[in-house]
This record gives sequence, C-alpha cells and structure tokens, in this order.
Amino acid sequence: MSKSLEGRLAVVTGASRGIGYFTALALAKRGAHVIACARTVGGLEELDDAIKADGNGSATLVPMDLADMGAIDRLGGSIFTRWEKLDIMVANAAVLGVVSPLAHLEAKVFEQVMTVNVTATWRLIRSLEPLLLQSDAGRAVLISSGVAHTCRPFWGAYAASKAAVEAMGRTWAAETAHTAIKVTNFDPGRTRTAMRAQAAPGEDPMTLPHPSEVAEKIVPLVSPDFQESGKLFVSREDRLKDYRLPE
Repeated sequence: MSKSLEGRLAVVTGASRGIGYFTALALAKRGAHVIACARTVGGLEELDDAIKADGNGSATLVPMDLADMGAIDRLGGSIFTRWEKLDIMVANAAVLGVVSPLAHLEAKVFEQVMTVNVTATWRLIRSLEPLLLQSDAGRAVLISSGVAHTCRPFWGAYAASKAAVEAMGRTWAAETAHTAIKVTNFDPGRTRTAMRAQAAPGEDPMTLPHPSEVAEKIVPLVSPDFQESGKLFVSREDRLKDYRLPE
C-alpha cells in the first residue's frame, strides 16, 4: 500500500472501535502517525498492536473522555509542544443517546448527546485549528449522519446533534476558505457498528457495510491533494454533495 500520508500527523477521536478504529488504521497504513483518542484503553491498545503489525505507520494513544473539555484543550497543547502542527483531524466520536420521542427523553440523556457530539466537536475545532493552520494542507472530517437531514421520528437528540455538527463544519469551511484547511462533513450511512446495533437491534448486521469499507472513503478526503471544502460526502453514494437552501 502506498505511503501517501507518510509524515502526516492525524488526530482521530473514537478510535477504539468502529469507524474511528478503522479510520485510524487506514491512515496509519498510508504512513501517518495517528494520535488515537478514545475512552476504552483496551480498544486503543488493540489498535496500536494492529498498526505495529502492519508496519507502515505509528500511533500515540490518548485515553480521554470527550466530555472532559479540559482534556481536549490539553490535547491541543500537547500536540503543539511535541509537533507544533497537525495535518489531519477526524472528529468521529459520538453517542446515540436513546431512541425515544423527544418529549420523553431524560434531560441528562439529551445533554450527554449534545456535550459529546456537539460541544466536544466545537472544542476540538477550537483546540486544533491553530495546529491545522501550521500544516501545508490541513484536513478535517466531521462525521455526521443522514438523520441530520431526514430527522427520523424518535431520533431527535442524535439528529439535532448531527445537524449542529454539519452547521459547524460548513461555517468552519467558510471561515477557513482562504487558508490551507479543507473541511468535509461525512455521512457514513448505516454501518456495521455497535452504535447501529444499539439503534436497530433487529437488523441483520451482515447486510451493512463493514466500518473498514467506510474508513477507506475517508482517506482521500484527508489527503494533501484534496481541495474541496464545505461539502458533504455521502458514503453510500460515494460522492460529494453541495449544500442548498431549503426550497
């Protein structure tokens, strides 16, 4: 496999399993050094073993809870102290909450979804943008969801959080339009992950794409030669889409 990302430094959140795990592995296989962030230490250690076994890239493991905003700030400071820049950010970590009517959601569940999915993503942008600006080709991918647009019944908290993530991604892309940073919102679609199993327990997971397939579609979006910004990549359609105002 070509080392197309050799020398590039990448942060991937939610890297202990699912799409985050396989994205981190895919980037490392192209030669990147991956700063892998997640709460689950065991999953991070498994990722590190897989990266070492592959032999192309390397990893720094950062056990952290994205609900800890101070930890996100410290992450940016630590990266600056050691490397002084960042080339790639993949904001993948998220929680589903509970599939329930909006009016029946407990406040603590709604607040957790917003904290992890929205506030933590903003905090990552705030902490890591100065480092991405030091790169010759800073690339950011924010993981969204189709429910940000379909607003499925009973998925209100998650849908609202992902709509907010997309709004931040579009805004950030516009704000950095005259820099080397390129920002992409990414809709993975239904994927064979633990979150999907939680959301749809009766679904046959073998009918869904494996997260490694989805991760491979993220790789081109963080490559230095990728020049689009402020668009939505829809994995199931394998293409970028423009945003339009409501009609």
